[in-house]
Amino acid sequence: MAKDQSGRRAKDEGSAGLGSLLGGLGTLLERLSELADKGAELRRSGEISGLDPEGKLRGVYGFTIRSGLKGRESEVQVQPFGNVRKDERTGKAVVHEVREPMVDLFEEEDHVLVVAELPGVGQEDVQLEVHEDILSLSASKDDTKYRKEILLPRAFTREKMSYTCRNGVLRVRLTR
Repeated sequence: MAKDQSGRRAKDEGSAGLGSLLGGLGTLLERLSELADKGAELRRSGEISGLDPEGKLRGVYGFTIRSGLKGRESEVQVQPFGNVRKDERTGKAVVHEVREPMVDLFEEEDHVLVVAELPGVGQEDVQLEVHEDILSLSASKDDTKYRKEILLPRAFTREKMSYTCRNGVLRVRLTR
């Protein structure tokens, strides 16, 4: 069970875990200011367990924030991942069965490389679709499920795409 800042057990474990995520907002804002000055990257992630009476439901959350992309100081990119999301109707955090993987996109001279972290998944478990400038990624193995739509810098066709997935790391190459 989660503990509050004084070390006592929290009454509502699900909200305590989410509270720890939101509790560091001041620190996050300080780090964002540093990022804007330096042009760097900040990643944070965590896990909330025991969200159901049986103690089996786990929430995974995280984000990556990058600034100074392509030499532009003012450009900032925030990319969430995990399976904890805000319910549009209630405004509360809910845990979904499908996780959103952490993804990096690299623009090279002759191709675009997309790298996604999919722990527990092999190449045979991955499904990819490309529709103009959107790459749709889904993967499923046993109870582990991932899904994400990735905005590409330009339109591509399926014929220009190749991929490998080894040790839970998916690498998608889209040739220009």
